[in-house]
Amino acid sequence: MDRDMALWIYLYIYALILLFWVVPLGTSTQQLSSRECENLGFTGLALCSDCSTLAEVSLCVLRRSKRLSYLIENGVSELVSDCLKCCTEDSDESTSKITYSGAILEVCMRKLVFYPEIVGFIEEEKDRFPSVKVQYVFNSPPKLIMLDDASQHKETIRIDNWKREHMLQFLREKVKST
Repeated sequence: MDRDMALWIYLYIYALILLFWVVPLGTSTQQLSSRECENLGFTGLALCSDCSTLAEVSLCVLRRSKRLSYLIENGVSELVSDCLKCCTEDSDESTSKITYSGAILEVCMRKLVFYPEIVGFIEEEKDRFPSVKVQYVFNSPPKLIMLDDASQHKETIRIDNWKREHMLQFLREKVKST
């Protein structure tokens, strides 16, 4: 058997182990706080099925890498593990019923010029949501910080590429009206 074929067999077996053993078991691992997840680069309302997709995509990318075995053993499994600690179980009910008492739209004032949809929302639509506050933080990417009834940070959602309509729909569905 040639070296390339052996490598593909190794990759295939590893992918099967990752997808059928690590991913289902990973959903029961200890969940991280939203702040810890944000620091790892996982923001928003990611579903656990997204972690499986992440594993598949990562393996496709790694197939082209020359440092394949090192990256597979150390990179993908840790990445998927972190993803599973930050995800929400897949079900329409689990994500559709979550509501928040308020939100903070955090953005860097200097970077607003790059986000015309967010500027439009702030200038023309924000007053329709009295429980949504705008906070300008230096060098912060645009994000919504969702708040619970005690005004505590519950979830952070990056909105870099959102259209104004998406922001309006999301806030109508997820923020309780006052």
